[in-house]
Amino acid sequence: VQLVESGGGWMQPGGSLRLSCTASGFAFSRTLMTWARQAPGKGLEWAAHISSDGTSRTYADSVKGRFNISRDNDKKTVSLQMNSLKDEDTAVYYCAVGCGLYAGTFKCNYRGQGTQVTVSS
Repeated sequence: VQLVESGGGWMQPGGSLRLSCTASGFAFSRTLMTWARQAPGKGLEWAAHISSDGTSRTYADSVKGRFNISRDNDKKTVSLQMNSLKDEDTAVYYCAVGCGLYAGTFKCNYRGQGTQVTVSS
């Protein structure tokens, strides 16, 4: 499994960024894809996931209405459009598969190297 994220960077509050992830090494079109994030000093947090066919999208309350997850099964990519960014969105963002709650802790079996998103004025 290989997951490579891109698109992070610095943005002022209220701005937008778009993250992309290119996947390989597994049956992408049959796999639920997740975006997760880890803020400084905190654990991994689920942000959003999208079903294998792209028809179902679910978001954490903290990003609902601001973030949009999408995928292209032909290109084996999954994206996260982040709008109305807030300071608290600052984190390393990971594209991941095989995620879930394990003994109350959110974990993912596979994730990329991550891309840093910094929101500040």
